[in-house]
Amino acid sequence: MTEQEPVRLLARVHGHVQGVGFRWWTRSRALELGLVGSATNLPAGRVEVVAEGPRRDCEKLLEALRSGSTPGRVDHVAELWMEPKGGLSGFVER
Repeated sequence: MTEQEPVRLLARVHGHVQGVGFRWWTRSRALELGLVGSATNLPAGRVEVVAEGPRRDCEKLLEALRSGSTPGRVDHVAELWMEPKGGLSGFVER
C-alpha cells in the first residue's frame, strides 16, 4: 500500500471530547488535509471520526488526534484501517 493510495480511517476517541469543540477542531484539521468524512458524538462521551483520502493524510489526522493539542482531553484513540467506501463529500459534524 502506498502513501497516496486512498483509505478509510475509523478512529474512536476516548476522553473528555464532547462539548469542548473537539468535532469542530477535527473537521478543521481534516479539511486542511483535504479529507472527507465525519466526526460524530457517540454514547459514553466518545467521538467517532471517519476519514477518507490518501493514507499519509489520514495518518496525519490520526497524529493530530493524538497530539495533545486538541480541545478537551484525549485519553485514547482506537484506530481501524479499511478500504475506502466512497460516497462522502466534505467533512461534517454530527
